[in-house]
Amino acid sequence: MRVPARCVKVALCVLLLLVWASQAGAQSAETQLSAYTGENAEGYLQPLANAFGANLNSGLFRSAHIPLEGVNVSVEVVAMMALFADEDATFEATTEEGFHPETPVDAPTVVGSGEAVTVDGTWGTTFAFPGGLDLNSFALAAPQVRIGSFRGTEAIIRYIAVEVGDSDIGNVSLLGLGARHNVSQYFGPAFPVDMAVGFFWQKFDVGDDFIAANATTFGVQASKSFGFIEPYAGLAFDSFSMDVTYETGGSPSEEVDISLDSESSVHMTLGVGLQVAIVSAFAEYNIAGQSSLAFGIGFGF
Repeated sequence: MRVPARCVKVALCVLLLLVWASQAGAQSAETQLSAYTGENAEGYLQPLANAFGANLNSGLFRSAHIPLEGVNVSVEVVAMMALFADEDATFEATTEEGFHPETPVDAPTVVGSGEAVTVDGTWGTTFAFPGGLDLNSFALAAPQVRIGSFRGTEAIIRYIAVEVGDSDIGNVSLLGLGARHNVSQYFGPAFPVDMAVGFFWQKFDVGDDFIAANATTFGVQASKSFGFIEPYAGLAFDSFSMDVTYETGGSPSEEVDISLDSESSVHMTLGVGLQVAIVSAFAEYNIAGQSSLAFGIGFGF
């Protein structure tokens, strides 16, 4: 069964628009970040790191049902959106570079207010904490393909590599590999729900070493089909890390490397999937330290 070409083209157009928006935000973040040379950079970027991790570990499944045998292929486009809370807008920063007196300030994070915060020092000096991008959410999108099934096991692949125009930030690339296995088959046909376990690894890069992120998740999923509607839920353990490389402002500039602490957390997924002929769709809410939404559409058999 062939996937309609028009449907695939529409999905890819939506995907490219979302990736372009993500890239533009990253370029602005790099410009703002160049004002920081010390530990302030970690506090400034942490909400963005949390959002990357939440997005990458969302939208990985829409059902726990995996056929035991046969050829099953689905081409999907998934949009993920992390939602920022009020506490993500600021962090406790401290003046840098020998500025006197050393002053702690609640400064904007990368997702906080676009207004800079200034501090007056001795001898008429001034220290400026740069503003953020004034974001309430952060979205990513990616295509993914499911291929199955062998004894109730399917493979999942996410991949995209995009360069937009002459943007200084360079490329955006994502590679994700994973698998899921049907475990309800071991409980007998009378078992009331479909259940599966899965593992997924992803690598996300923005620019020439500006952002290099890695995400892994392992979890269990359950779903129950009611005709063309299928509610589903999942419980997973996620791990995420992000390295950032950038140059400071001033002359001469200085290259700064930051390795943000790996964030590991448990997250719960609640969602609903729809299947009509070869077209599928889903929407879900992910409850974790950084909450997120995910939506997707797929074509396959």
